[in-house]
Amino acid sequence: MRVVMLSKAVVAGAYQRKLEEIARLGVELTVLAPTGWREPRVGLIPLERRFTSGYTLLTLPIVWNGHHHIHFYLGLRPLLNRLRPQVFHIDEESFNLATFLAMRVGVAIGARCCFYNWANIDRRYPPPFSWFERYNLRHASHAIAGNQEAAAILRRHGYRGPLSVIPQFGVDPNLFAPSDAIRQQDTFTIGYVGRLVPEKGVADLVRVLADLPAQARLRLVGDGSEQPRLLRLATDIGVRERIDIQPAVSSTAVPDVMRQLDVLVLPSRTQSNWKEQFGRVLIEAMSCGVPVVGSTCGEIPQVIGDAGIVFPEGDLAALRTALLRLMDDDRLRTELAQRGRQRVLAEFTQAAIARRHVAVYQAMVNDSG
Repeated sequence: MRVVMLSKAVVAGAYQRKLEEIARLGVELTVLAPTGWREPRVGLIPLERRFTSGYTLLTLPIVWNGHHHIHFYLGLRPLLNRLRPQVFHIDEESFNLATFLAMRVGVAIGARCCFYNWANIDRRYPPPFSWFERYNLRHASHAIAGNQEAAAILRRHGYRGPLSVIPQFGVDPNLFAPSDAIRQQDTFTIGYVGRLVPEKGVADLVRVLADLPAQARLRLVGDGSEQPRLLRLATDIGVRERIDIQPAVSSTAVPDVMRQLDVLVLPSRTQSNWKEQFGRVLIEAMSCGVPVVGSTCGEIPQVIGDAGIVFPEGDLAALRTALLRLMDDDRLRTELAQRGRQRVLAEFTQAAIARRHVAVYQAMVNDSG
C-alpha cells in the first residue's frame, strides 16, 4: 500500500517514531514536510531528522509559513504525479487552504484522501474557508479527528463519510521511559512543560505555590508571552525563589525534563476561542512514570482517565488539594505513576497509534471500489 502524508507536525523529531511504526506495518510511506514551521508565539521549529528509518522524508517549500489556515506548499502536483499514492493523508484541518489545495491534487491523481481535524470549538467559517471546508468534506474518503468534540463538529458541519477518532501522535515508551534514579526527598518538584501563554493557566500554578509547604518547587519549561507576568506575580506573592523557569527544549529532550519532576500539571483554562484539544504533555509524563494533574478543560479528562487527578478548571482550592494529596501520599504517587504508564502502553504508544492509522488507510483502499 502506497501512502503519502503531508504534515508540518512531523518537524518534531519525537513525532517521527509514528512514521517508522507505520512503515513497519508494510506501508510504502513517503512523508512531505517543510524544512521548518514557524509556530505563532513560539518561533521557528526546524525540521529534526530523528527517526527516519523505513520511510522516505522529503521537504517541500511552504508559503505563508506560520499561518495555520492560509499556508500552502509548492511543487505538490508534480511530486504526487511521480509518487502515485493510493492514500494521501493530509495532516491538516478541513477548513485550511493547505488542505483544500492538497485535496484537489489528490483527487486529480485518483488518490483516496483523508484529513485530520483537531478543532473542538464549533465555528461557522466565513468564505473562503467555508468553501474550502465544503469541498474537503465532499471529497474526503475518510476523516480523522483528534478528539470526540472535533468528530461531533465534523458531523454537524455535514460530513457523512467514514470517521475515526485517533490521537495524531503517541509516545515512544522506550524514549519516554521511567527513571531508575531515586528522587530527592527534601524537595517536591511540580512541573509544567509547554507554552507560557494565558490559556494554559500557568498563573494558577504560581498562585497555588504560595499555599503549599516550603519544600514544594515549581519548574516551568517553555517560552511565551506570559513569562514576564508570571515572574512579576511570583515576586509579588513571595515565591520567586521557589520557581525555576527554563527555556523550551527539543521534542527528544522532553523525557529528561519529565523524569526530574514529582508531578506534571496541565492547568489549562477554556477561552472563547480555545480549549485544550488533547494535552500531549500528559501522555509524555505518564509514559515517564510521572503522576499527572489536569484541569477539566477540553479533552484533558479523557486523556487522563483514571490515571491521574482531574480538578475543575480555575479552581485553585481544588488544585491545591490535589497537590497536597500527592505531596503527602507516597503510595498514591506510586499508584498513579504505574496507572499512567500502563494507560500509555495500552492506548497511546506510537505503535498503537500507527496501527489505528494503518487500519484507516486499509479501509480507504478497500473502499475504493
